[in-house]
Amino acid sequence: MNKKLFLTGAFASIMALTSIAQDAAITQRIKDEGLNKSKVMETAFYLTDVSGPRLSNSPGLERAEKWAVEKLKSYGLKNVKLEPLGKFGKGWEIEKYYAAFTSPYYHNIIASSKAWTPSTNGPIKGEVVLMKADSLPDLAQYKGKLKGKIILTPTTAILATTFKSDGERYTEEELATMAAPASAATGGQRGGQRDPAALGRLIKLREFRTQLSAFLKEEGIALILTYARGTHGTFFTSNGASYAEDAPSVLPELEVSSEDFLRMQRLLVAGIRVEMEADIKTKFFDKDLQGYNVIGEILGTDPNLKNEVVMLGGHLDSWHAATGATDNAAGCAVMMEAVRIIQALSLKPKRTIRIALWSSEEQGLYGSRGYVAQHFGDRTTMQLKPEHEKISAYYNLDNGSGKIRGIYLQGNEAAGPIFTQWLKPFADLGATTVTTRNTGGTDHQSFDALGIPGFQFIQDGLEYNTRTHHTNEDTYDRLIADDLKQAATILASFVYNTSERIEKIPRKELPKAQPPVAR
Repeated sequence: MNKKLFLTGAFASIMALTSIAQDAAITQRIKDEGLNKSKVMETAFYLTDVSGPRLSNSPGLERAEKWAVEKLKSYGLKNVKLEPLGKFGKGWEIEKYYAAFTSPYYHNIIASSKAWTPSTNGPIKGEVVLMKADSLPDLAQYKGKLKGKIILTPTTAILATTFKSDGERYTEEELATMAAPASAATGGQRGGQRDPAALGRLIKLREFRTQLSAFLKEEGIALILTYARGTHGTFFTSNGASYAEDAPSVLPELEVSSEDFLRMQRLLVAGIRVEMEADIKTKFFDKDLQGYNVIGEILGTDPNLKNEVVMLGGHLDSWHAATGATDNAAGCAVMMEAVRIIQALSLKPKRTIRIALWSSEEQGLYGSRGYVAQHFGDRTTMQLKPEHEKISAYYNLDNGSGKIRGIYLQGNEAAGPIFTQWLKPFADLGATTVTTRNTGGTDHQSFDALGIPGFQFIQDGLEYNTRTHHTNEDTYDRLIADDLKQAATILASFVYNTSERIEKIPRKELPKAQPPVAR
């Protein structure tokens, strides 16, 4: 045996074992800091209870953004700033809300103004009218009879008793099914052709709604009441008008909890007069129509890799009926905690680690799409910018307060073995699953659409889809501290490992251009 080759091989083996030991030691330090010295709930408190609702371009979002900038600076991050994402539109908030029906008896109702709808211009009182109209001819019977009335549009919804908890965690069997190849688990992707008749009905419905809105404004309606999905006092909220600078005016509109709405509807169907009073004050903000993302960096230290970037983020904006705790202060608090952990341990990443707290995800991924377009390229033409080659991966969290159980690969099979290895130290925390499947509806899609490895983590569902997502119950109290600590610890490890890896995360084939859809 060549003695020189033997010594060289032995040295390489020793170095490899030393590197593995060092990686394990760093992972253990990350776990200790993240699980035992966490600040994630303190961060969540300031993003929710202190900042308040964070509707896009609202004062609440501005408060949260400014607080996050100062907090990231206090961690020692560099280049921390509010970065414009492009024009968004008007901000809006509720300054006062009161509504109750006063006859046949008094009852304060659970409801909220739809986003971007106007005030009642002071206290109003009036009769509630059950208005049944599905087409333009149906409106003729109401002509000249609705001035000053409060309109309730009927629903066919029926509330059913439930016999199981809202809160759920993935079972081992469910995770195993998720990890299996999609073809074996689900029979592959099922594509369906759009039903022309259904599309036609949808177009007609939209046209009628426009006609109905114009009719109600002409008749002088005082207030519109609409049914809000949800049960047990929880209601899901939405917008009732556009945030665009030149959006047409609309009428004041309340989304009413199912129990209160159905009670009034039953009374009206029975021929019993219902009277109501309300005092709603909303405010628009149009001095600055720009949207902003919060950006901050832990600068890379390797001479050859410091100009490359690893990104992590979540959306900071929320809906307005609560304080957006699980959607998505949780994800933002986890991401801020992840960079805090790395800073607290004085780790020196080779690549630059960049955190982004996005704005206006709820209205169509405005924040992340704007950022990707400015920095990496145009998905409509696939004209790429130099920074496109410099980013290794983007990690996102936006599925509530549940602990991380694994990661979606978005079809990036080459990343699977890497992430499987990185999850092994967290098997004792319940995170083991790697699935090739896609998941959507949030900001990693902006990166994936441009061929950048973008990933969302698998999280326990808890009560996200039944109790908190876009509801009046999405508050700090719905957060689970241990789950967020676990998530932040895993995020810190993934981001740090990505910064240290010799190669960037593997990429899928570059997507084709996606021409903008005509609206």
